[in-house]
Amino acid sequence: MALIEGFRVQNYRALRDVTLGKLSHQQKSDPLTPFTVVIGKNGAGKSTLFDAFGFIADCLSHDVESACDMKQRGGYERLRSSGVEDSIRFEIYYREAKGERPITYELAISLDQSGRPFVESEVLKQRRKDQKHGRPFPFLRLQHGKGKVWAGEDAVEVEGEEDRVQVEMELTDLRQLGIATLGTLREHPRIKRFRDFLKGWYLSYFYPDAARGLPAAGPQKHLNIHGDNIGNVVQFMEREHKERFLSILAEIAAKIPGVRSIDTKVTDDNRVLLRFNDGAFKDPFFAQQMSDGTLKVFAYLLLLADPEPPPFICIEEPENGLYHKLLETLASEFRAHATGKKNAPQIFVTTHQPYFVDALVPNEVWMLEKGVEGYSKITHVSDLEMVRNLVAEGLPLGGLWYSDYLDAR
Repeated sequence: MALIEGFRVQNYRALRDVTLGKLSHQQKSDPLTPFTVVIGKNGAGKSTLFDAFGFIADCLSHDVESACDMKQRGGYERLRSSGVEDSIRFEIYYREAKGERPITYELAISLDQSGRPFVESEVLKQRRKDQKHGRPFPFLRLQHGKGKVWAGEDAVEVEGEEDRVQVEMELTDLRQLGIATLGTLREHPRIKRFRDFLKGWYLSYFYPDAARGLPAAGPQKHLNIHGDNIGNVVQFMEREHKERFLSILAEIAAKIPGVRSIDTKVTDDNRVLLRFNDGAFKDPFFAQQMSDGTLKVFAYLLLLADPEPPPFICIEEPENGLYHKLLETLASEFRAHATGKKNAPQIFVTTHQPYFVDALVPNEVWMLEKGVEGYSKITHVSDLEMVRNLVAEGLPLGGLWYSDYLDAR
């Protein structure tokens, strides 16, 4: 499973220039862990960071102009950092699998002469085989929709052979990402894999009322971003992975206080009902009667139980609506699923709840703060020596954050 080792965002709202993890030109930094958590006060920029990942995914699924206007973003000028004239820029440094050579993706978005957002530049690059030092070589480089692409799996692997495999190209739509088009072509397998990786990102916009709906019956393979097909996913897993799913449901039920069993019922008008049984009453409760917290925990655990999980899962403030004693359990579940198997997803979470952070260790945590100029700055908590020492002595990380130790420099 692919793993993001570093992420940089520039000129995106309060994120004037924020880097998490390791980049191709910052090799001394620690890479992001499979389970990464960003903490911070209200207004520090956590939601903006979450939205930065969503924005990139929307650029691929739609186009850059549509992405600027979606999800109440308000257009390009409201997205670009205040007082900045430069382009909005992103950099993703990732590996397709453990031991594989890292790949860097760079994206810059600006305004054209008519004031519409367009893709100013786009680069994919990777070091050659056995190359330990030096700059990675691009196998896609576009500027204002024009540039070069190197075809084939082994393109640019041999120094001096670059001209033989390069192809000049020009896009007809400057609002579409180049990888959206080239990633569909067989002759560009590396671009296709990156496009598929990006397309597979899951950013949770789950809200409990969506899960209380009555969708038409019919099994569905994966939970959608709002969670309104949660009953359909249960149907699918009951049908396709019955024995495994029964054990999963029992495991999930054991982690939700007051729930003994979970199943579905299809109504006469072909609607699917999600049922929870607490053992105290003969008749089960339906999802429409369950608390926000119960539905939320169930949705997260069902997402993690997916036999073919997304490669990258991003969740904003999972603690909302949850009993505080559930938070350490939830954090431990996230870590177990991010690190426990070969095809495990990478899980990225933002939170401002110390009880959740109590289950974490310093290298999993990054702290966002608002700087004196109004822009966000970020610190890897493992870089704070005093905090590392206190955690090593047995003090919980969330408690240290609550007591302002993480603000110490």
